[in-house]
Amino acid sequence: MTGGLKDGEKEEECLHSPFIRKQGNIYKPNNKDMDNDSMNEKTLEDIHTKEIDLVNRDPKRINDDVVKIDFEDIIAEPPGVYSFDGVWKASFTTFTVTKYWVYRLLTALVGIPLALIWGIFFAILSFLHIWAVVPCVKSYLIGIHCVSRVYSICIHTFCDPLFEAMGKCLSSIRISATKEV
Repeated sequence: MTGGLKDGEKEEECLHSPFIRKQGNIYKPNNKDMDNDSMNEKTLEDIHTKEIDLVNRDPKRINDDVVKIDFEDIIAEPPGVYSFDGVWKASFTTFTVTKYWVYRLLTALVGIPLALIWGIFFAILSFLHIWAVVPCVKSYLIGIHCVSRVYSICIHTFCDPLFEAMGKCLSSIRISATKEV
């Protein structure tokens, strides 16, 4: 290591001072490149405590293809067959308010248990993928690599000469086609 005395340093200072690398201390880098590469505690974000958007509750638009039902999508009166205006307005209000409150009631009663179930399900799925599926696939690929080498050697040893010989034998065959009119 290059930790010798520099000009003007005393031997006592060198023995008691920590070794500082050219790039900086590992724990407190003074180099810009090392500082950018290291994780800053202030910018580290915990995904479990991040704030959620209460206005846009589908920011990734995963439910764009799911049913978006309004009153006009379900109930429509063709021209010439209209109910009373009051009945139409009351039906609209009843449908809209009922849909709104039944959805809220169901999410209040069933949403949290289902969130728990889906959380457990995706945790198990992630666990199995990380600890079972990927290692199995990797071990399969390692094993099949050995088999593929043996298979490749067999093909190159037995089939290549056969097909090459057949190609040379059949390469002198000429076919000519004439069209009679």
